[in-house]
Amino acid sequence: MTQEASQETPPETVPEEAAAARQFLISPGPHLWKGLSVSGIMYLVVYALLLPAGAGVYFFGQRALSVMGVSIGVAILTEYLCKKLRGQPFVMDGSTIVTGLLLALVLPPTIALWMVALGSIFAIAVVKEAFGGLGHNIFNPALAARAFMSVSFPMEMTTWVKPMGFGADAVTCASPLSGTSIWQPYDPSTYRALFLGNTAGSIGETSALLIIIGGAILLARGIINWRIPAIYIGVVALLALGFGEDPLFHILAGGLMLGAFFMATDYVTSPLTNRGKIIFAVGLGLLTMIIRRFAGMPEGVCYSILFMNAITPLIDRYTKLKPYGLQKKVAHAS
Repeated sequence: MTQEASQETPPETVPEEAAAARQFLISPGPHLWKGLSVSGIMYLVVYALLLPAGAGVYFFGQRALSVMGVSIGVAILTEYLCKKLRGQPFVMDGSTIVTGLLLALVLPPTIALWMVALGSIFAIAVVKEAFGGLGHNIFNPALAARAFMSVSFPMEMTTWVKPMGFGADAVTCASPLSGTSIWQPYDPSTYRALFLGNTAGSIGETSALLIIIGGAILLARGIINWRIPAIYIGVVALLALGFGEDPLFHILAGGLMLGAFFMATDYVTSPLTNRGKIIFAVGLGLLTMIIRRFAGMPEGVCYSILFMNAITPLIDRYTKLKPYGLQKKVAHAS
């Protein structure tokens, strides 16, 4: 630009042009930048997860805090070492903290800390970094690590305790979804305990109230799409009615709420299109209820999400949008 041209340009228009230039990114989609980076999104998820994490500490005491600390700390250390071995820079973008915290929230509060460390190593080194790091993993790292731990330590991963708070002794009991638990349909006290979190279960899965608040924060900020959690939970409720069971109990009990808002909505392992998200969520609901109703385990959220993660590329392939004006080439016989 010449000096004359720069003088003719109104000074007040320069900031607007600069802002527009910064907003449009010449790169693969998404193209419009709305002020949130990858790290910004990840740390928002961490802040939202602090609500169910706080409930876990309140109900299960210092032991829950230890599980979270070990899981997050080992996850960060594992990613640092993996990046060094691969000759890549280590960046604290928040994704590792999300993985470590999510893993801790889906574990029993009394599990041995060395098992927590092993699961955290598996989540980062095998499920995430072995596939190329953030954005390349096929499965949700926290849930894949939970499945690995369930196979490796089946007894420890199914040992539940009553909420004990700080300094109290752990008392083992059955989880609400267990076949040995005593459940009276339409019992207000049961609903209240499940809604607030005063029940046996994984560290961060018990308080449906705080999970909903955390999920609402992410929905309000546009971090997650409403289709996956709404349709997932709705399908579970409809199938529970079809099986003649209590839909509200199925919604509040187990890991459905945490999985629907914080794990099934993972950007990397869920479909890109809205139509794909609907198919994905319907599949999650079907698989969750099939496992809960007919399989040999009471909970199906973990494995249903992992299975749908595996077919997400297939869903994307058949639901991707067709570019306007694109026509398929037809082979002509010579």
